[in-house]
Amino acid sequence: MAEKKMPEEKQIEEIKIAREKRQIARRVYLDPSTPSVRSIVRVVLITLLLLFVMGFVTSLLVSLTHLFFLIVLAVFFAYLIDPLVSLIRRPFKERQIEKFMPRPAAIFIAYLIVFSILGLAIASLAPRVIEQSKEFAASLPDYATAIQKRFSEIGTRYKYEIPQPIQDDITAKVSTMIGDLGTFITSFVFGSLLVNIILYLPWLVLVPILAFFFLKDVNLFRVALLRVFPSGRWRGRAEAVLSDVNKTLAAYTRAQLISCLIIGVICTAGFYIIGLKYALLFGILAGVLEFVPLIGPLTMAIIAITVAAFSDNPWKALYVAIFLIILRILQDYIFYPRIVREGIHLHPLAIILSVLAGEQIAGIPGVFLSIPIVALLTVLYKHILEHSGSTGLFSGWLEPKSESEKV
Repeated sequence: MAEKKMPEEKQIEEIKIAREKRQIARRVYLDPSTPSVRSIVRVVLITLLLLFVMGFVTSLLVSLTHLFFLIVLAVFFAYLIDPLVSLIRRPFKERQIEKFMPRPAAIFIAYLIVFSILGLAIASLAPRVIEQSKEFAASLPDYATAIQKRFSEIGTRYKYEIPQPIQDDITAKVSTMIGDLGTFITSFVFGSLLVNIILYLPWLVLVPILAFFFLKDVNLFRVALLRVFPSGRWRGRAEAVLSDVNKTLAAYTRAQLISCLIIGVICTAGFYIIGLKYALLFGILAGVLEFVPLIGPLTMAIIAITVAAFSDNPWKALYVAIFLIILRILQDYIFYPRIVREGIHLHPLAIILSVLAGEQIAGIPGVFLSIPIVALLTVLYKHILEHSGSTGLFSGWLEPKSESEKV
């Protein structure tokens, strides 16, 4: 009987062992390195707090966009005035009597010269520009009708290739778009533009005031910024970065101003020679829009070619297109590189992508600021490489390790 019970006891023990293993398998054991619930809650709360702070900072920066743009305009205006200030003080420095021409007095004289020239130019050109602007705005409905008629003729010529319902739908949409465009331009020229000038006039008055303080206390700002860095290698590198940034912004501002003047004068003369209507208006617009990279010249070309195409001589559109293409080639490959000389060396593809990205991020101010920002980033990148002594920012990660490092 004892021998018969032995297998039964073994079975019972095996069943007990199996049950214990099953219970152990159902248990969940935490690794000692697993963070506690308190730590997890702390991380979640810190993450939510950071997201809230980032959202608040982003909304604050968006609300201060106009202020930042105003400061940037003041900085650019200061760069435009600075060469004239240096020129006024140069004779006094050479004779070592610069105390008779302190920097604030030279800035005031430079302001007087610049605003006097601007006032005379506006007083002499404003009547003709206003007259041509009114005439151009009054002619917009006629241009819209002419474009609609031309499009209808094209649709009739190819009526066997384009189905009639599709042709009518396209014609209606194009007509509506052209009419809305004419209404928008008319209201913009004589309504919104005047209102915006009145609204932003106090802000525009602040530009020369801020520029005056930037010019007057530029050395104080420079010293205060350098004192943030520890003396030695870091401060020397910061001073080199500031020097290159100054050269880059000065080169860009100088190049843009001279380019605007060159393009404005050449376009005005060229449009007059071709016989284009509103030559003075379009010439001034071409000079102003030259300050907005890529989008400005393209917009001016579309407007001038469209007006020329519906003039009394349609061949003028071809002449205007050829003239603007040749001018753009000369400007991009001959004039502008010699004006810039140093400071900005960007590939045309980088310029296009920078302008498109700036427009997506901040609209027109983004287009205006995209190229100088990218140029400054290239300056910082160059100094980071020089400071670290590497050939590329991530080159050290990709280089094979030496035998000593492997061990």
